[in-house]
Amino acid sequence: MCKQMCSEKIINLAKAMITVQKVIRPACKDKMNSFTQSRYATLNSVMEACSEVLINAGIWVTQYPVPVDGNGSQLGLVTKLVHAESGEWQESLIVMLLAKADPQAYGSALTYARRYELSVMVGLLAKDDDENMACQGSIAGARNHKKRTSLMIPLKIMFQEIYLISTESLTSKTQDGALYITATGNTRNKNGILKEVGFKWHSSRKLWWKAA
Repeated sequence: MCKQMCSEKIINLAKAMITVQKVIRPACKDKMNSFTQSRYATLNSVMEACSEVLINAGIWVTQYPVPVDGNGSQLGLVTKLVHAESGEWQESLIVMLLAKADPQAYGSALTYARRYELSVMVGLLAKDDDENMACQGSIAGARNHKKRTSLMIPLKIMFQEIYLISTESLTSKTQDGALYITATGNTRNKNGILKEVGFKWHSSRKLWWKAA
């Protein structure tokens, strides 16, 4: 049964995968298929849903194309799960027809094959429509938080004595009630740096600001 698609034993790998499947959550359908008018989970969404869980369980995932028959009209992709501690492994091969024999078709098929094969290997499902709405909000919030955090860290290192506040509302300046990052503290002689990263001077409040 497992002669060529897995190691001689997969006891440790199976135990680790049971742990994975106990905690893994469905992937978000984060993109619309314009042809079928339905949402689907992209490769990024599939990776976000399972990569950290697999790593925590000590499982390495690798995916790589392999040559197959078909005179360049087919793509072969191997997805392999390896239990790092024991070396036990299991793999699967998917073969897909290419729409055209060119790099763009190859890249599209490769992405398509990777997300489907990885989902099958780890038992990953996509969220239904109701769950997906909540999921989209969570992703947007996480991305916005990551963006603000990634901005604040280098600025703190760069300015040292400048303090950043990301929950300030500068309605007197913009009249839109949106949230803004403000740079206050010792900003003297740092005007050029602040302007370079997108800050503007608020004349009435005497501080630097930019949209969050």
